[in-house]
Amino acid sequence: MKETVNANIGSMAFTIDRDAYQALERYFAEIRRRLPADDSETMDDLERRLAEILCEKVPSPMHVVTLEIARTAMNRLGAPSEFGEPHEAPDASAQPEAALPPVRKLYRSRTNRSIAGICGGLGDYFDADPTMIRLAMLLLILLGGLSFWVYIILWIVIPEEPARAFSVGRNEKKR
Repeated sequence: MKETVNANIGSMAFTIDRDAYQALERYFAEIRRRLPADDSETMDDLERRLAEILCEKVPSPMHVVTLEIARTAMNRLGAPSEFGEPHEAPDASAQPEAALPPVRKLYRSRTNRSIAGICGGLGDYFDADPTMIRLAMLLLILLGGLSFWVYIILWIVIPEEPARAFSVGRNEKKR
């Protein structure tokens, strides 16, 4: 499941993936750094043009603007470096556009397990309820759609979640 954001770009409403929204925010922040402080008209024009491009790419308001669509639109508008040299220092919270969320890996769960942690790990990976995955797995095994041997193979193939490091005084306030 992906989180979405409702945003107005150039006076037009869009539903945007959280990743795409953050990329567009960083893109516009980088352009703002390169424009004179009193030049709001250029930013308004850029937002309107971006909205036009997004309308071309998204056929209906019910569709979500993905990161790929947002990157295509940003490429058509041009790189922030084309708008001049930065006038102010970069914002500490701004990340480069190329920074993507970390790659998720499938692990057997150490904490949410009944037998081997396979269903708990699948639940963590897909942001689903492990109990529902356990029920589906049980039904598939009982109805013959999934062999018990497949579960055993997954137990062998999927690595166990790395142990979390902790220290004795970690939550203690420093004096």
